[in-house]
Amino acid sequence: MNNLVAGRSCPLDYRYRPEEIAAMPAAFSCKVLYVVGGLYGNPFALKALKQLVAKEPGARVVFNGDFHWFDADAYWFTTIQQGVQAFDALAGNVEKELARIENLAGCGCAYPESVDQALVERSNRIFQRLKQQMPQEGTMRDALKALPLFMKVQVGGRPVALVHGDATSLAGWGFAVDGIDEPERQARIQTWLQAAGVDAFASSHTCQPVCRRYPEGVVINNGAAGMPNFADGLYGVVTRIATRSGLLDPLYQSEYQGLRYQAVPLHFDAKAWQAWFLSYWPEGSDAYVSYWNRISQGTSLSREGADLWV
Repeated sequence: MNNLVAGRSCPLDYRYRPEEIAAMPAAFSCKVLYVVGGLYGNPFALKALKQLVAKEPGARVVFNGDFHWFDADAYWFTTIQQGVQAFDALAGNVEKELARIENLAGCGCAYPESVDQALVERSNRIFQRLKQQMPQEGTMRDALKALPLFMKVQVGGRPVALVHGDATSLAGWGFAVDGIDEPERQARIQTWLQAAGVDAFASSHTCQPVCRRYPEGVVINNGAAGMPNFADGLYGVVTRIATRSGLLDPLYQSEYQGLRYQAVPLHFDAKAWQAWFLSYWPEGSDAYVSYWNRISQGTSLSREGADLWV
């Protein structure tokens, strides 16, 4: 831990092997699964998710990390934590670092070199403010510390791995849209699918959605449930995995071994979310500089064109 560079390095306890996923039993079986990454402390997205899932009785939900981030207030931190604890959850780098008494990895994002250092430093300061505002009772830290790094589940009888980062690290960038189509990355991902013995990896972490299907399985990254992801609207994205389609038309999807891997829009109250955000992160704050354009205007990424996704 002593050689860590805050925001850039990946701590040793973030790491695991796909063979460990292969060896573990399924945590549960279900017919419909929602995977929710990158809630980022958005209470309006949490409310919208509960409403969405309520329309599919029996559907299971797994938060796969970074459900805290902008909720740097004791009341809202507790509200998000309690809301997530009603479902299953994994640790993201945010939760992993919040659970530590001594934090040397900063936000734990393990940003690649392509990310500007100023953004990395802002993320570290956002994390420190969040950690300072987190309720300090032991039960809260214990709940975060108990979160697993990965999970295997059965959906429609098929094995699916749920991770925050990639197949080898909690903060891995192996499923990032940038570089995912490079031949070396494609080969590595297919090796990971085989070694883990699963049909798919469902991840988030990189904050940018992407889906790819290979002969060995599927990788689907929902980007962010709590922030806009595309240029066509201010909505979040969650992953829905099932044997059949749901009530909402997917933004895009892939199929493999009888399962449908769908990116589903999460329509939260964007105006209320923006007002809430500004009340805690006003103009000039670190979170405002890093995220306000995305929160208020969306991104430049287009979801048009099936060849981009499948």
